[in-house]
Amino acid sequence: MKTYRIATIPGDGIGKEVIPAGQRVMQELAKQGGLRFEFQNFDWGGDYYRQHGAMMPADGLDALRDKDAILFGSAGDPDIPDHITLWGLRLKICQGFDQYANVRPTRILPGIDAPLKRCTPEQLDWVIVRENSEGEYSGVGGRVHQGHPIEAATDVSIMTRAGVERILRFAFKLAQSRPRKLLTVVTKSNAQRHAMVMWDEIAVQVSREFPDVTWDKELVDAATARMVNRPATLDTIVATNLHADILSDLAAALAGSLGIAPTGNIDPERRYPSMFEPIHGSAFDIMGKGLANPVGTFWSVVMLLEHLGETQAAARLMQAIESVTADPSLHTGDLGGSANTEQVTAAVCARLASLAQAKAA
Repeated sequence: MKTYRIATIPGDGIGKEVIPAGQRVMQELAKQGGLRFEFQNFDWGGDYYRQHGAMMPADGLDALRDKDAILFGSAGDPDIPDHITLWGLRLKICQGFDQYANVRPTRILPGIDAPLKRCTPEQLDWVIVRENSEGEYSGVGGRVHQGHPIEAATDVSIMTRAGVERILRFAFKLAQSRPRKLLTVVTKSNAQRHAMVMWDEIAVQVSREFPDVTWDKELVDAATARMVNRPATLDTIVATNLHADILSDLAAALAGSLGIAPTGNIDPERRYPSMFEPIHGSAFDIMGKGLANPVGTFWSVVMLLEHLGETQAAARLMQAIESVTADPSLHTGDLGGSANTEQVTAAVCARLASLAQAKAA
């Protein structure tokens, strides 16, 4: 029986509710045989910052290095500036482990009333690939003359040929693996005439390696309109760190809710553990009320299992998730229902148990 070492980092807000729920469904899967999980929990986040002055220990990456994967909740605390919570925890892990491919699948799950009235579930089935290591979130910049009229601040977007080539090649490979073999490269080279022009040029060069992939280029502002007006023309989308961050939140909203959307922060070369997380954030306004939607975490667990090669377990969990979202009585508030975190978690675990019984019979 294969044993996987999983780091759990609930982080802040509702992360402390949805990550235990994710661990619970993984334990239910383990009961069915064939795999085993060893969990190690890390209490890093806002509470840790209040005690230690840092979101995680200076040597925290070493504690994660031998894990097979990381299940992450959220980073964000209303009493701590956002740039501290983000750079002190999530981005420290993403950049420290060179998880350069952020992958965000989006589709309309059964039973969810998505806001696009002329869009069927078959027409909104996307994967957004986000460059996750440089670009607009490189962390390069600074402030001078603070507090004076001549104060200046810079955030420098850094794009390297190596970084652009590898994320575009990853996106082309992903598009090649999907039935439609269709890729849209998002750009803003009409206004950003240096780095984004290089991005476009490298896209053309990399595309020659994938003659079976049909691809096009779209300006990021036009891409937002296309997602709303012509969703069926999109399949796999690749964009820079900032552009894909924004587009993937729009995609999740168009699919029904940020509460259902998953993320994988992937090191494709598997030098380091990859990290999986829901995209909904810490949502302090509902923290501790049992109202958080755990589906985004469960779908992130599906991605985690797929990354580990446990495709059958991943498929069973996705089937259980879809059977639960298909039942309106199990919709949480973000989906217009009144179910709570515990009810949804228990229902997914029950569906997993039923699937196992059916298979055994």
